[in-house]
Amino acid sequence: MKRLSLVDGKGKLHRLLIVALVLGLGAGVTVAAAACGSASSTTTRSARNGGPGTVPKARPQAIDPTAGQQAAVVTPSDPVGNVHAHAPPLSEVRSELRQEFIAVKVNNANYIDPLQFVSHWERTDQGVDAQLPVGAPIVAPCQVKILGIEPNWYAGQPLVYFELLQGPDAGRVQYVAEEITDLAPAGSILQQGQVIARYAASGTAIEYGWSTLNGITLARATTGYEEGEITPAGANMRNWLNSLGAGAGPWPPA
Repeated sequence: MKRLSLVDGKGKLHRLLIVALVLGLGAGVTVAAAACGSASSTTTRSARNGGPGTVPKARPQAIDPTAGQQAAVVTPSDPVGNVHAHAPPLSEVRSELRQEFIAVKVNNANYIDPLQFVSHWERTDQGVDAQLPVGAPIVAPCQVKILGIEPNWYAGQPLVYFELLQGPDAGRVQYVAEEITDLAPAGSILQQGQVIARYAASGTAIEYGWSTLNGITLARATTGYEEGEITPAGANMRNWLNSLGAGAGPWPPA
């Protein structure tokens, strides 16, 4: 086989061809390296944001007074909450809640069961946990005012604070949280039976309980709370719901 000479009559042409090959190979290496670096960056960002097993902890002090409007129906694509939401300082939460709060007097108005469509009652903890059919409403037990919305209360799911404006518990604050969507906007006043929120297509069921004007559940503000613990505030809420015919029964079940 004849060997290629770089100094023969066609030397210049050969040199040009070799330079072109080297440059082409270098470009290919650069592209490959860039692609590898891109994949590495994507993996790092994903790890920082938390993998599928990462569950955000509860932040019972955050509030966002801007909520979405109510919707007539719920579809499986509806979002449950914003996992990237950031909690404002507790002082800001207290200020927002107190600004929306209305001073009302106790009267003889009656309440209705706010959880009329429960398909499965679960435990008592800070409040009462329950499951509903997707799209089922959580309704106002009497005339209420929506005090605020927390977009990321537990595992990227929201919480709604609302004040009872009528009845023997007028002036007290309740909340519904977790697997909810189509939230009534903060600052709005709902009449008895109107929709506070609807059961979302995914999440960790709902929790319904008593709250405080400090943006902290009554359970945490009084006796404190450990995961799964039955609190006096939660037991009181279960009794309150049962008094309205909710049929939640005792917890633990007899």
